[in-house]
Parts: sequence; C-alpha cells; structure tokens
Amino acid sequence: MKNAVIIVAGGIGSRMGNPVPKQFLLINNKPVLMHTIEKFIDFDENLDIIITLPENQIQTWKNLCIKYDFKHNHTIINGGITRFHSVQNALEKISENYKIIAVHDGVRPLINVETIRKCFDLATEKGNAVPVLQINESIRKIRENTSEIVNRDGIYIVQTPQIFAQDIIKQAYKQTYIPEFTDDASVVEKSGVTINFIEGHRENIKITFPSDIVFAEKFV
Repeated sequence: MKNAVIIVAGGIGSRMGNPVPKQFLLINNKPVLMHTIEKFIDFDENLDIIITLPENQIQTWKNLCIKYDFKHNHTIINGGITRFHSVQNALEKISENYKIIAVHDGVRPLINVETIRKCFDLATEKGNAVPVLQINESIRKIRENTSEIVNRDGIYIVQTPQIFAQDIIKQAYKQTYIPEFTDDASVVEKSGVTINFIEGHRENIKITFPSDIVFAEKFV
C-alpha cells in the first residue's frame, strides 16, 4: 500500500497585508507551496501528493505551475470553508489504497526530511504522530486591562505534518465539525484516539507575517 500527504493551502494572506495568497508568495523566486511540495518529494518520490485549494485559486496555481515549470505530479481538490472541511473533502475523494496519510500546512515550506521521516516512522508503529515544540518564552493571558502569568510547563506549539493510519483519520473525519477542531490531532483525539507526540524543529514555521518570508529565504 502507498502513503499520501494532503497539503492544505487555503490561506488568503490577510495578516501579510498582501493581496496575493501567502501560499503563492515567492521565496527565492519560487512560490511557497512549491517549496513545501518539494520537501515531501525529497522524503519519498513515490508519495502521492494531494493539494487542497480554494476553487477560485486553482487556475492561478495551474498558471504558476506552467510559469515555474513545476511538473511534479499532484492531485488538486477543492478546499472547504475551514481547514477541517478541506481535509474532509480530500479524505472523501481519495482511495482506500493508502496505509498512512499525512496532513501538512502548505505554508510550512521549511519542514525538513528528518522530521517527516520520524513522523512517518512513529505513525507506522503506533498509528499516529504529531510534531510539537515546547514553549521557551514567558506567556501571559490578557483580558481587557488585566493580565496573569501562565505557567509554561507542559505548554507546547503544535506543528505539521500530522500523520495517521488511514482508518484512524478517515473515521475521525466522519465527525460533525466543531470550532475546537483547529488541527487534525484535535479531530482524531475527539474520536477517542490517543495522540503520540514527537519533537518538531524550530525552523518549521508557518508563513504568516512579512518577516516570516525574510526568515524563510535564509533557510531555503
């Protein structure tokens, strides 16, 4: 059986202050999303790649593939109104012939092959794997004019790829959407499955602000 990755690319770039969706912004003269896809090809050239995009961005992506001579095979699926619905759409349309299915943010182009491999290995062994990083700065909860210190012990940043055995993730995504479903781990955990965590890496940022592009250009 083969493995697959669903790369979710539905951002609009509002916090970038840029009319171009952030997955299409350039890092070293190549769109962010292309860098992301290539990391998974570097990991496994036989991995099936499924991209979810808003319907009104699909032609733009196809045009970019022509412009940048991007010929790596991938399947495009219409995204949904939320990240949950985008992944759900992809899972409903892909076949049962996959052993492991990864889900990754299209705007995390700095993921490294080592982390991808560690996540796939753990998911193969235990059914799922999610990369996390421990918070290393002080944090506060602020309400109106008051604030309180939050104990950072046990507080982690959650990254992607989040990787699952096919039966686990497909069953989990049969649930009805709730706002608490902010990532795949939250969906799977709600279905009653215990999540296995693995250490992520600091460079695996989610492109959100203009400074993130500057940071990414130094690592690509």
